[in-house]
Amino acid sequence: MKKQKFFKLFLLALLIIPIISACSSQTASYDSKEKLGSQINYTVTGIDAGAGIMSSTQKALKAYGLESDNWQLQTSSTAAMTSTLDKAIQDKRPIVITGWQPHWMFTKYPIKFLKDPKNVFGKAEHIDTVVRKGLKTDKPEAYTVLDRFHWTPAQMSEVMLKVNDGVDPEKAAKQWIKKNPKQVQSWTKGVKKVHGQSLKLTYVAWDSEIASTNVIAQVLRNQGYKVTIQAMEIQPVWASVATGAADAQVSAWLPKTSGLFYKDYKGKFEDLGPNLKGAKVGLAVPKYMTNINSIEDLKNK
Repeated sequence: MKKQKFFKLFLLALLIIPIISACSSQTASYDSKEKLGSQINYTVTGIDAGAGIMSSTQKALKAYGLESDNWQLQTSSTAAMTSTLDKAIQDKRPIVITGWQPHWMFTKYPIKFLKDPKNVFGKAEHIDTVVRKGLKTDKPEAYTVLDRFHWTPAQMSEVMLKVNDGVDPEKAAKQWIKKNPKQVQSWTKGVKKVHGQSLKLTYVAWDSEIASTNVIAQVLRNQGYKVTIQAMEIQPVWASVATGAADAQVSAWLPKTSGLFYKDYKGKFEDLGPNLKGAKVGLAVPKYMTNINSIEDLKNK
């Protein structure tokens, strides 16, 4: 019996020791005196492989000579990336992420964009509304509302924060619409209501696009449309509008993030212009990493 008890305790110790070891390594705080790369295993925490920011980040690693230093981009998802960021900030650990704004993480967490002196990520982006050919003729009321739709990064962040806090996206959209009647009226003034016409919107399931798509979908429902929304990967979103399988999308980050798809499907859709200006993409770190302010610092510090 004593031998069996000893053996069980031995097995338990084998299980516990690695866990304690892993936890202790995960909670190591950022040390500005040590090379950043070695502290985070030379890894940039990214999102979905097909996202434009991922291809831009790969170019940045090459342009800044980080590839030769074994820096790598880790593919995950937006949810996984923000969860990893949350845990790192709780323990004040170092982390480098693919970031974009508007996004609730810049409101919730003390993070900052890294300067991009080589301009790999480009200057400020805008998010456009893109509709299928013929929508203006087939559904002129919807076309007008979609054409007028515009809001600010701060307004978008209001909806994103609520969704992140657990509010259903449709409910969060309804709350925002109720709170901002003048803004909504500027999109719908003088537009006749319809009776049950169907309308399909597609979107990439990024937090920003979940917010914008649910808001405009609800506004169009209030105008009498039977609106369905469908989340897709970024390429099918563009293809759906270009082929007429969907009526519109309000998630076209340009000129860089969706630039390739814009070029591929050019002439097969109508671009109604920006529904949001001042968007930005790049690499970001927590503000307590005070000596890391540029992508160049990833190599030098």
